[in-house]
Amino acid sequence: MKDYDIVIGLEVHAEVNTNSKVFCSCKNSFGAEPNTNCCPVCVALPGSLPVLNKKAVEYTIKAGLCFGSEINDLAVFERKNYFYPDLSKAYQISQLVKPICLGGGIELESGKFVRLNRIHLEEDAGKLIHKNQTIGTLVDYNRGGIPLMEIVTEPDFSSSTEVIEFLEKLRRTLTYAGVANCKMEQGGMRCDVNLSIKEKGSNVLGTRTEMKNLNSFKMVKRAIEFEANRQLEEIKAGNQIVQQTRKWDDNKGKSFPMRSKENSHDYRYFPDPDLLAVEIEKSDVEEIRKTIPALAQDRVKIYTSQYGLPEYDAKILTNEKFVSDYFESCLALKDEPKQISNWIMTDVLKVLKDKPCEDLNEIITKENLTTIIELLETKQISRPNSKALFELVCFNSKNAKQVAKENGMLNSFSYEELVSTVQKVLSEFASAMADYEKTPEKVVKFYIGKVMQFSKGLANPQKAENIIIETINKL
Repeated sequence: MKDYDIVIGLEVHAEVNTNSKVFCSCKNSFGAEPNTNCCPVCVALPGSLPVLNKKAVEYTIKAGLCFGSEINDLAVFERKNYFYPDLSKAYQISQLVKPICLGGGIELESGKFVRLNRIHLEEDAGKLIHKNQTIGTLVDYNRGGIPLMEIVTEPDFSSSTEVIEFLEKLRRTLTYAGVANCKMEQGGMRCDVNLSIKEKGSNVLGTRTEMKNLNSFKMVKRAIEFEANRQLEEIKAGNQIVQQTRKWDDNKGKSFPMRSKENSHDYRYFPDPDLLAVEIEKSDVEEIRKTIPALAQDRVKIYTSQYGLPEYDAKILTNEKFVSDYFESCLALKDEPKQISNWIMTDVLKVLKDKPCEDLNEIITKENLTTIIELLETKQISRPNSKALFELVCFNSKNAKQVAKENGMLNSFSYEELVSTVQKVLSEFASAMADYEKTPEKVVKFYIGKVMQFSKGLANPQKAENIIIETINKL
């Protein structure tokens, strides 16, 4: 039996993070009442004319620069002709011959470089809402005209693992650059997977299928693995693979044929007569390049080289931009990068997993987190109490130090109480003294633990240590 390779290429659609749509001034937002963000251009009323959103072009250029793409000096918008109920014009304004960005790519952890073919700008279609047999199917045109970046790769992937790593890095870069929010649950980033099977070592690609509008990484992985196995079984059975578009059913874990796969000539692309070609000056490109912020990989280097964090910590903190932003906002209040990192990774992100949000200040304000770290660092609070205090100030804006005072969490033992507790501990656990000469540090730590236990965490451990050593030396 012959061995086979999987060959995968992607078409990723990311909604551009502009305030208005790509060819009109309607609001670009998610969740509005159906057909409230619409105008004659959105729904293609006769006589309405598109006007290009300059910011959408700039953001597409910015994305291309992040991935090392070449920026075309002339970009042309074309009409992609097809009929579907959510496409009111019966064509989509897109790009084929002269896209905004060409080439570029993303390097995977393995060192493999996944090439981009292009990044172009186009408009989104509306959304079909399937009700029931009585009502039928409704159309919401709010999404129609929202600017989309289509990022097309070369067929460089050979596994679902590579695809997921690529998509994670792509999403991270787009969000750090501020050009797209990539909220997959809202359709802000969708993925079409083109997949084929070829004989191992052969340069001849097999017949491909396309699975459209996959909107979660989990869905992408499952769809790829199912389709690869399906095609492999078909080939081994002596059947031909049919070039087609397939619909992925995530509940059933299967893909089903939708229609035969179109090629570019089926869409009869031609330049849109209502839109002039866009001339892109090199000076404009350089100005846009200056607006690119520190991306995830840049922040990893800063966190490891300047803040001394382990690479593991740095990658966890930079996996999501809002987490990295929160870390840096805490760092601006207290210069303790490792302590802040530890609390975010072990406590804040644990809460985030159960209660997702996009601003960690909603979980605990940066002021409260750094206050807890300060109280712990200066021995004003014990570690167990610091954890309890964290829980008390989660999801509220109460002052952490005030909450600690109100709940008796601060180390408030008087000197006399501390001396009395030390004497009590030394008396009850006098047998431990026999090891003091051999292992003084171990014995002192034992006694400190007992003092903290007897004081219910209210004693100052540093002061307790001093009194213990002084008392032992007098014996």
